[in-house]
Amino acid sequence: MKLAAIDLFPQGGFRGFGPLGLENNEAFNADSVFVKFLSSTLGLMSIIAIIWFLFLLITGGYGYMTAAGDKGKLESAHKKIISGLVGLLVVVFGIFIIKLIGWLIGIPNILQIPSLFSEITK
Repeated sequence: MKLAAIDLFPQGGFRGFGPLGLENNEAFNADSVFVKFLSSTLGLMSIIAIIWFLFLLITGGYGYMTAAGDKGKLESAHKKIISGLVGLLVVVFGIFIIKLIGWLIGIPNILQIPSLFSEITK
């Protein structure tokens, strides 16, 4: 079908915006797509958490420099830095927390999504 000499349907069909693992039929299964999505999401969330920590560290440090001895400002800056550090530690040690929870509930491979599906469906 053509409209003003422009192909409305491209040769070979429509394609997505980037490598999602859907290009090859043999790679098109729910496990691989979900694992890639989950891995990308966790990576993005980790990067955002690190950037947020750096933001809190810089603003807390600036608050310390500009406090000029004011106890309220010093405490606010201190709280920013400590909360950023605690948040970063939760993100960094989050994988260990998830593994511990998996071990406690009896699913040792909780971070391996395809084998987790097979473990749950047993």
